[in-house]
Amino acid sequence: MKFNNEKNEVAYFMRRLYIQKLTTCSGGNISLKIDNNNILVTPSQIDKGRLSANDIGIVTIDGKNKTPELKLSMETGMHLAIYKNRPDVKAIIHAHPPVATSFTVSKKKINCNLIGESRAIVGTPVLAPYALMGSEKLAEIVSEYTLKANAVLMENHGVLTVGESLLQAFDRIEVLEIAGRITLITEFLGDKKELSSNDLQEIDDLFS
Repeated sequence: MKFNNEKNEVAYFMRRLYIQKLTTCSGGNISLKIDNNNILVTPSQIDKGRLSANDIGIVTIDGKNKTPELKLSMETGMHLAIYKNRPDVKAIIHAHPPVATSFTVSKKKINCNLIGESRAIVGTPVLAPYALMGSEKLAEIVSEYTLKANAVLMENHGVLTVGESLLQAFDRIEVLEIAGRITLITEFLGDKKELSSNDLQEIDDLFS
C-alpha cells in the first residue's frame, strides 16, 4: 500500500485522540503532508476509534482525491489552505476536546502562562471567528489565523493545532486541553500566580 507507514501513523494518532477523549467517534480530522503534492487525510463518517491505515485517504495539494473510494473529511479544504499558507507545517490536527472547546464559546481565554510546559509547547493560542463547518470561509479564516499561532481556537466549533510532525501537533492539542483545565481550576481556586515576563522570556529563548 502506498504510504502505508505514514497511513498507519495517521490512523494511530486519530485513535489516540479518541482514546484520550479529545474527540468523538465521528468528530475531528488529521492530515499529514508527505511531500509537496501528496497529503494524507482522515475520512468522514467512519468510527474514529477504529480507524486503520486502509481508511486513510490521499489528496493532492490542489484538492484532487486520489482515493475516490473514500469520502475525505469535510474539512479537507481547511487543511489544504493551511499547508499552502504555512510551508513549515507537516501535520494538522482538528478535534473537539471538551474543556478547550468550552473556551471557544466563552469570553474567557485559555491561560498558557501558568506553567512552563504550556508556554513552551503551545505558546499563545488565538481565537478565530466562527464560520460554517466545512465551508471555504472557515478554511480561509483558520488558515489565516495559523499565521499567528500554532494553536487555534475555532469559535463555537473546536480547536486546531499544527506541527512539523504528527507528534508535535498531537502534543500541542493535548497540552492545550490540559492548559484549559488548569485555567478553569485556578479560576475556582483563586490567587493564581502567572509566570513573570522574565520567566516567559527564558522559556521562549530556551525553545526558540
